[in-house]
Amino acid sequence: MRFYRSLCFAFVLGATLSSTNLAQADTVLDWNEIALAAVATSRPPDGARAMAMMHVAMFDAVNAIEQKYRPYAYPAKGSKDASSDAAAAAAAHAVLSKLFPDQAQTFDGAYAASLARIPDGTAKTAGVALGREVGSQCLAMRANDGAGGASIYKQKITPGVYVATAFAVSSEFGRVKPWFMREPTQFRPGPPPALTSAVWSRDLEEIRALGGRNSATRTPEQTAVARFWTVTGPPSWNLVVRSLAKSRNLGLIENARLFAMVNMAATDAFVAVFDAKYAYEFWRPVTAIRYESDPAWLPLVDTPMHPEYPCAHCISAAAVGAVLESQFGKQTIPTVTMTSPTAPGVTRSWTRIDDYVQEVSNARVWGGIHYRNSTQVGAQMGKTIGELAVTSFTTPLDQ
Repeated sequence: MRFYRSLCFAFVLGATLSSTNLAQADTVLDWNEIALAAVATSRPPDGARAMAMMHVAMFDAVNAIEQKYRPYAYPAKGSKDASSDAAAAAAAHAVLSKLFPDQAQTFDGAYAASLARIPDGTAKTAGVALGREVGSQCLAMRANDGAGGASIYKQKITPGVYVATAFAVSSEFGRVKPWFMREPTQFRPGPPPALTSAVWSRDLEEIRALGGRNSATRTPEQTAVARFWTVTGPPSWNLVVRSLAKSRNLGLIENARLFAMVNMAATDAFVAVFDAKYAYEFWRPVTAIRYESDPAWLPLVDTPMHPEYPCAHCISAAAVGAVLESQFGKQTIPTVTMTSPTAPGVTRSWTRIDDYVQEVSNARVWGGIHYRNSTQVGAQMGKTIGELAVTSFTTPLDQ
């Protein structure tokens, strides 16, 4: 949450600047940036849900006009003479305005800028009407999906004995209706390693040595990577997707499809991982190490307030990675470069999508907050969910 507050100004500034230069940009990319600003103070799974809702509405609105793919949730066809850009902007505005009413003035300004670049006429009017309708239907579709429900998680306590009073977060997200999965438990993994197993001993020793705040064995590079990837949630993958989309100069419908698929897959990954986390309630390294051997041990980065197993950052990165590999290939890609507000002055770059995914997993070990096995299990879950998204979503109409 602290990270999201720190990002708020940066993303709002970026969105404001982009809305003054919309004529040179793509409507999907414009509103992706605006939405990243909107979710800046949201928890990662809630932000992912909002991004998915907006991008699904944009895709269905554009696709209703261009009629290239099977729709996700809007089967009606729009006029082929309607403006796709107007429909996309209207759909995005409708969704974000409802989800974040306190930011309505920002959205209204960006919406006006979007429409200003489209010539007035029947095409623009028809596109706006279609986009508003699709946006409203998307909101109705997800109105009772379980997001925002009450947390009923209870800590294990002994009556009269103090326990930490910090509230565990996102326990309710494992009950949210998925986009692609049949149910939240569809990909629930087996339990974490037994505390008597060789895997547990290996993982505990690795993270004790590499993940501690005062580690003598972690390299400066590993420290930089760990701090870089304390950026989580939508900003940790949408910036990668934006870089790849720009490198291929994708058209509006292709960008709409790509961003919808990526953010839906990431949201389903959060549903699956929070289902598993609260099913197993496995202890974090800071708890295990301080209990078993070193009461003064602290991780390099702050431990998130939810159970350890499996790794949430790993599952979302792998889900996104599987979608991106389906679109851009598994081998060499145009160099993807990214900066992070949690590591000022540091730039990371990759020429393979799998390298980005693996770096996220390594960062969680080097930061002292996830065991190696948890990163591997999370990444495998994410890959499966991403592949499911690819096979389930937006088949071309001629197939």
